[in-house]
Amino acid sequence: LQLVESGGGLVQPGGSLRLSCAASGATLTPHAIGWFRQAPGKEREGVSCVSSSGGTTNYADSVKGRFTTFRDNAKNTVYLQLNSLKLEDTAVYYCAVRQYASSGCSPDVMEYWGKGTQIIVSK
Repeated sequence: LQLVESGGGLVQPGGSLRLSCAASGATLTPHAIGWFRQAPGKEREGVSCVSSSGGTTNYADSVKGRFTTFRDNAKNTVYLQLNSLKLEDTAVYYCAVRQYASSGCSPDVMEYWGKGTQIIVSK
């Protein structure tokens, strides 16, 4: 299973981006998918986690109401919609898979990771 993130870039505060996490080599359907981010000098932190069914999604408090994650199993892709971006959202964003899990994402249990996509929020 390979994961490739895309959609990052430079955006002004208040702007929006949509990240994609495209999978190849296996279907994402049975797995929980997490989005994580890591800012310079900081530990990797969880942003969101979507269940294998797509019916349950959890978000970090810092992004609730601004970010939305959803999956399109037909396209074998998971998305992260980022709205109302803030300076502190600047980070490298990663998607990751927890195999055969209906839910529950944390960095130590995820089994496959993409290489990340950079988001820079700047005036």
